[in-house]
Amino acid sequence: MLLVQKFGGTSLADVHRLRRAAEISLRARREGQDVIVVVSAMGESTDELLRLAQEIDPSPSPRELDALLSTGEQQSAALFAITLESLGQPARSFSGWQAGLIAAGDHGSAHPGWLLPGRVTAALREGRIAVVSGFQAVNAAGDLVTLGRGGSDTTAVALAAGLHAPRCEIYTDVDGVYTADPRLLPEARRLEEIDFRDMLALARAGAQVLHDRSVELAMASGVELQVLSAFAEGEGTAVRSLPEARRPAFAGLTKDAARASLSLAGRAADAAALSAAVLALAERGIAVLGGGLGENCLTLRVAPEDLGEAAHLLHALLLT
Repeated sequence: MLLVQKFGGTSLADVHRLRRAAEISLRARREGQDVIVVVSAMGESTDELLRLAQEIDPSPSPRELDALLSTGEQQSAALFAITLESLGQPARSFSGWQAGLIAAGDHGSAHPGWLLPGRVTAALREGRIAVVSGFQAVNAAGDLVTLGRGGSDTTAVALAAGLHAPRCEIYTDVDGVYTADPRLLPEARRLEEIDFRDMLALARAGAQVLHDRSVELAMASGVELQVLSAFAEGEGTAVRSLPEARRPAFAGLTKDAARASLSLAGRAADAAALSAAVLALAERGIAVLGGGLGENCLTLRVAPEDLGEAAHLLHALLLT
């Protein structure tokens, strides 16, 4: 069976973390699975490359910026393959274009369109782990393009969908999807599972766990996602299609400090729930300055100084 794994930048920030991530992939290979690994750039290297480019030119060419920013993922892929081979596991690294990922759209925000995975599947047949640079592809003109911030998630799902892998594991610095950011709301709880629609609403509202395009693609192709910690053992959170009876009224809350807004995702996100939330906040003396409804999502805007208290109140009211 084919398994696609994706490791984020914090999971690969130094040699120790690289080795730990490689051991996770090695374990899956020893269990008899064919493994494709998709990697992000190490640590904050993408931000550093962007800073360097803008120090030279505040508005660099989008084409050259894509060529520059993609190098971070290529470094990660080569180092990951070197780490695997140091552990006795044959591996081969591929850039996005070498992996056959062809994208459409503009530089900096392209989206996968086609997959020609011959070199990757050949590596798998040879018993190797294929390590693919995330965040990048090639367009019809033969130019390298990037998929936008968080695009390595999309790379992983595109490979899983194109090669009919039933599951894609996303390794990050949290141990799953929570009802809210546990660093901001300690009372938040980890979800064992979440429906694609609710995860997509949270991602679009600003939740950092998964890139929204990756959730859209997984939902369209039927690839189950498993969000796991790269640093600790655990079951994580399954992101899949759930029957309505298993979907909670609300699955999660996310906070946008820049807009002083709170968004709640779930099947019960309707006008009645929005009104109830406004009344609950008003009873605590918190004025709602604006609000709205989206698909599987409701949003409330409050004064910045009320944001924290409002988040605790709505979490207690709708998510416990």
